[in-house]
Amino acid sequence: MSGPCITGWGHTPFGKLDAVDSEQLIRDAVEPALASAGLQAQDMDGIFVGHYNAGFLPQDFTASLVAMALPELRHVPAVRLENACATGSAAIWAALDAVESGRVQHALVVGFEVMNAVPGPKIAETLLRCSYVKEEGTIPSGFAGVFGQIAAQYFERFGDQSDALAAIAAKNHANGMHNPYAHMRRDFGFDFCRHPSDKNPFVAGPLKRSDCSLVSDGAAALVISRAPVAGAQVSAVRWKSRTQVNDFLPLSRRDPTRFEGAALAWQKGLAKAGATLADLSFVETHDCFTVAELLEYEAMGLAPHGQGARVILDGVTRMDGKLPVNPSGGLKSRGHPIGATGVSQHVMAAMQLSETAGDMQVQNARLGAVFNMGGAAVANYLSVLERVQ
Repeated sequence: MSGPCITGWGHTPFGKLDAVDSEQLIRDAVEPALASAGLQAQDMDGIFVGHYNAGFLPQDFTASLVAMALPELRHVPAVRLENACATGSAAIWAALDAVESGRVQHALVVGFEVMNAVPGPKIAETLLRCSYVKEEGTIPSGFAGVFGQIAAQYFERFGDQSDALAAIAAKNHANGMHNPYAHMRRDFGFDFCRHPSDKNPFVAGPLKRSDCSLVSDGAAALVISRAPVAGAQVSAVRWKSRTQVNDFLPLSRRDPTRFEGAALAWQKGLAKAGATLADLSFVETHDCFTVAELLEYEAMGLAPHGQGARVILDGVTRMDGKLPVNPSGGLKSRGHPIGATGVSQHVMAAMQLSETAGDMQVQNARLGAVFNMGGAAVANYLSVLERVQ
């Protein structure tokens, strides 16, 4: 099977980084990506940058920062992509289009974000712009408030799901313990995540602090090539399918307790790949909030609508379950620097499929999936990936 493949990758630690410089972040992700691909900067034919910004940084026009980080890239065409929390996947999609067209032999994808350069209230205000501002722009607690309302409606319809949300949080934090790049490498356990406390207060609706992904700084990079590179230091990873499905932006235009666009992306993506959920070794999914992972279980087809809780409570998605979900710790533990997230998810998947994931490794990983979404399941991206044999 031919087609574009990931031939190299790099990833910075995610976290709350003091006085971090964007250009240094980019450099720290790009240099190992080029080195692992066995390529030089002059081999790159296009640069695709995923960066949300919208107020996190005073600097816009950030596609041009890559050449500031690595002057050897000065004359390489560069463009920035943005699609809310799916910004990194949007950059990957554009790079894939360029490679598949034959115009580009090797594409460099960089996702980065510096979120902690502004105060907390400004962060919440900036993220809320990913909602339908006309109707949702005054929801308290920012985007946590949006998902708090989703969780409250789901609880009202299907009963208290606090045990399931706590189990998801505990699973992802336990997994993140083994991820050297994770923002939060701490195993909080089910009891801490289940019960509100001074250290784990309610944030929005039934969501506690332990249900919310972290505000993170960081960067990740991929080299995407038309074919495997002979001198690469890692095994190439190829797309079996890639799918994007959009949905209405306002929650008022759809059922907030169903991620219908995500479900369609999963149906189309698996069909294109000629695969089923049973064929997958693992999934990296977009757990911006624990309730999002719960609804994504249903969108994937692991459980009918309203029954997602049984997936985690039965252990299906744990590391020793039938389908490990977020072996990297997910956004919940790894962190969620908006522009970097989609790229980071693909790096995590490539590490699994090349068997270089260290203590995060899923045994015998042969086929994996990455689901990344922008907004509340508005822009839905699914990659089904395999190791090149």
